[in-house]
Amino acid sequence: MQGLRSAFMLLLICTLLLGGAYPLTVTALTQILLHDQAQGSLIKRGDRIVGSRLIGQHFASAKYFWGRPSASQPPYNPEASGGSNLGVSSPVLLETINSRIAAMKDSGRSKSRIPFEMVTASASGLDPHISLAAALYQLPRVARARSMKEEAVLAVIREHTAPAMLPGWLAEPYVNVLLLNLALDDMAEAKKKKSE
Repeated sequence: MQGLRSAFMLLLICTLLLGGAYPLTVTALTQILLHDQAQGSLIKRGDRIVGSRLIGQHFASAKYFWGRPSASQPPYNPEASGGSNLGVSSPVLLETINSRIAAMKDSGRSKSRIPFEMVTASASGLDPHISLAAALYQLPRVARARSMKEEAVLAVIREHTAPAMLPGWLAEPYVNVLLLNLALDDMAEAKKKKSE
């Protein structure tokens, strides 16, 4: 009986500490010290949430930079995160990649090499970033669609390019697609207001 009472007390103490006090403490600390990250790194325009820095969004219009393809349905669905799990010999994968290559050739620098991440989906299907090379490949299409000079769009790309996290290793400069597209929209809106 004594052993049963001791076991019950240990269970109660562990439940209160690990199931109550610890999660509440960690939650409180993250809300205080890392508030933006704890709230999902949300991006707001006024009172409206337009996305997160951590989850890609589907952009189809020619005036927007496109992110890495997403294998989830619908694209960039966080509830269906994951890759396609298609093997390299899969005819479906080959057909999908060929259609993406055709779309990119029609919309980018046709004589440049297409960055691989623009025709292959990631493991998560939610990548919010593309490489600087992928952004530069799409620059002519976006500039044309927005009736902007390529130099102006290039300046916005450079402004939103983050350095490689591990220089010299397996990383390269990258761009957050949503932030880049929002910056271009903000420029267009400011230009429109100025002309009114």
